[in-house]
Amino acid sequence: MSRGRRAALGSLAGSLMGLLVGLGGASAQTPPPGPAAELAAKTCATLAARVDEIPGSGPVFLRSYDNAFAAGPTTEPALANAAFTYDNALAIIALTACGKGPQALRIGEALLDATNLDRAGRKGRLRNTYRAGAQKQRPIPPMGWWDVVENRWLEDPYQLGTATGNVAWAGLALVALGDATGEARFREGAATLARWVVDKTRDPKGPGGFNGGLQGFDNAPQPLTWKSTEHNTDLVALFDRLGGEWTAASKAARGFLDAAWAAGNGHFPIGTAPDGVTISHATSGLDAQLWPLLLRDPPEAWAAALAYAERAHGVEGGFDFNDDRDGMWVEGTAQGALTYRALGRRADADRLFAELLTEISPGGFLWATRPAVLTTGLAIGPDSKTDDFHYYRRPHLGATAWAALAALGTNPFTGATLP
Repeated sequence: MSRGRRAALGSLAGSLMGLLVGLGGASAQTPPPGPAAELAAKTCATLAARVDEIPGSGPVFLRSYDNAFAAGPTTEPALANAAFTYDNALAIIALTACGKGPQALRIGEALLDATNLDRAGRKGRLRNTYRAGAQKQRPIPPMGWWDVVENRWLEDPYQLGTATGNVAWAGLALVALGDATGEARFREGAATLARWVVDKTRDPKGPGGFNGGLQGFDNAPQPLTWKSTEHNTDLVALFDRLGGEWTAASKAARGFLDAAWAAGNGHFPIGTAPDGVTISHATSGLDAQLWPLLLRDPPEAWAAALAYAERAHGVEGGFDFNDDRDGMWVEGTAQGALTYRALGRRADADRLFAELLTEISPGGFLWATRPAVLTTGLAIGPDSKTDDFHYYRRPHLGATAWAALAALGTNPFTGATLP
């Protein structure tokens, strides 16, 4: 988006009218009767309502977490107004599948603006987290909050960082909007993100592929030198959707997946150690098992990863994030339902849809987890001393968007509709 367009944000509502009319006429994908249809109706309505409650028609980001009692912010300052890029990218893709084009477009405009100008001046770098609500400031500021105890403005090194997978998901969301609107600027934005990834995270060492991105404050960002199976899966999907000049990049990310599969003995290891070379078997990630199966034309042998996920991650009601099986990860269970659909196991998908319907919070978002706390076996960042990345039972935008995608049968990696 040009500087002139950013300067003319006051006229955004008028300039978007044609697009809104076109998108508003799009038909939602209609799931067959049963739990999928009920789940799709509820999640699509909730996602659209969250956009509509923000006044105006200009760019917005959605809050990622509600409090436990209603549609409203949590009491944790670092999360109360946090709009995670990954969650908002999922919301764009889900709203588009729901037939809620005008709402998808409002989030997409914010994401495109953030892509085209970062506060550090880097085009193509996205932050992991922004501030929820109407986006009237340019550059769009990343997440931060006023701490009343310390009496100063605070920011978080992870939220300020740029995870490679989050950039890929944002690119997929912009591609989805480009396909829905016919507007080339969205695909151009996705290509800008892809270019940043290739320039900043490509690492030919060991299994090749792309590393984790950046974390830390603007004056001293730390490179994340480990590589993630999930991130490289996301990138295969993005590069494939972009096509053309991105073929070589797709092959590099796919080469990482092939190397990981070869080292996994029937499943996908979670990634590498910080050296970017040594395959890590320290823990197992559910998304690393499921998401490769959603790529275009996955090898038949990879279907064994789902059987592994059922054994290693299966819990009452669905799937756990990792292989300690300490409870149901709601977002991952929705991912499992979509993967079952991709492999023609509709009855298993419907079983999970029925479980997901029991995980809707009072405010309409699905809970992130079924238990109060869910471990992942992962660390938040390079300075963590323990495996301190946990999920909590909070109403979650990302889980809600994944449930909508699964219920509608929309594959976010390919754009295809599954039976």
